[in-house]
Amino acid sequence: MKIAMLARNANLYSHRRLKEAAEARGHSLDILNTLRCTVHIASHRPVVYYNGEPIAAYDAVIPRIGASITNYGLAILRQFEMAGIWPLNESVAIGRSRDKLRALQILAKHGLGLPLTAYANDPKAAEEIIRAVNGPPVVIKLIEGTQGIGVVLAETMSSAKSVIEAFRGANVNILVQEFIKEAGGTDIRALVVGGKVVAAMKRTGAQTEFRSNLHRGGSAEVIRITPEERSTAVRAARRMGLNVCGVDMLRSNHGPVIMEVNSSPGLEGIESATGKDVAGQIIDFIAANAAGGKTRTKGKG
Repeated sequence: MKIAMLARNANLYSHRRLKEAAEARGHSLDILNTLRCTVHIASHRPVVYYNGEPIAAYDAVIPRIGASITNYGLAILRQFEMAGIWPLNESVAIGRSRDKLRALQILAKHGLGLPLTAYANDPKAAEEIIRAVNGPPVVIKLIEGTQGIGVVLAETMSSAKSVIEAFRGANVNILVQEFIKEAGGTDIRALVVGGKVVAAMKRTGAQTEFRSNLHRGGSAEVIRITPEERSTAVRAARRMGLNVCGVDMLRSNHGPVIMEVNSSPGLEGIESATGKDVAGQIIDFIAANAAGGKTRTKGKG
């Protein structure tokens, strides 16, 4: 099987592991710098060019699109889909997951556990949305943020209003969420592949840090998740339309609540914490499911 990966940095742990796992199973995997891909749009001939040349035929594509180039990366991925190349995660599903507000609305519609969340455009409504999520304290986060960047814990009404007004004054879109104090600065990352949780870890934030992201200095350890947490992760992946994703949850007094569904989850932390060959399971899923024409959306969306 010939597999393409859309990724800007071929040296990242996750990308190296996926390439190693594919080659160990007898497949070939080419890592294509997403920004060096271009599309030439013509009727009935969807083609992707790489470094100015039409790409070779591939059986599948793994999108590892950075958050900063989401729109461009999705345009390239749609072209692969229209050419009949099977994507590990489809463009429409990735687009849903990258828009935090849309993702939460989809999950809420299907009854999945979420922290109380409010969104408003008018900075004058700051106090209203703070009280709507039973705050303060509240967590304020950029809709387009990733890896814990653009996430602020505001512990008083005045500080929360100041942060909201500052963000909105800069024309930045934000969400305001309740602070789940009982989580104690830890969260759970459940990695879903093909409708099954294949690995799970508990992440704990660095001292004095409420964010548990490993990129922010947090630590990780293997954890046994509850049946409810497992079901929540699987249902979240299904509702978002993602074959592979990391579902981040907090343990609240009223059960698991979803913080984020990540369509390009990193593999280093979870493989190190659990000792599981997650990359291999992803490649096995591709080999078992990739087939030309099986893209549900055919590049629409």
